[in-house]
Amino acid sequence: QVQLVESGGGLVQAGGSLRLSCAASRRIFSSNVRGWYRQAPGKQRELVAAITSGGSTDYADSVLGRFTISRDTAKNTVYLQMSSLKPEDTGVYYCSLRGGGLDYWGQGTQVTVSS
Repeated sequence: QVQLVESGGGLVQAGGSLRLSCAASRRIFSSNVRGWYRQAPGKQRELVAAITSGGSTDYADSVLGRFTISRDTAKNTVYLQMSSLKPEDTGVYYCSLRGGGLDYWGQGTQVTVSS
């Protein structure tokens, strides 16, 4: 079993920045995909960014050029650097891990961007 713990959410003004972190409780599968999803009120959960164990990344069009996903394999941690934040970025951000044929999720961290 792997537990994911997110941190770094909060309230920020439009144009500001936040950095989210997601630590896994133990060393994870050599082949895996780490991701960040978000869910705004009344909307479905959507993929924001993902990174493979090989370092390939993928981003939602809405965050391209503003968000950066990265990982520290030694710390079993993935990060989401968010810049030029917009009110529409508001939501609960969830960390994910896909590996060994299973999906794991963190508990979520709230990000609120005020206009």
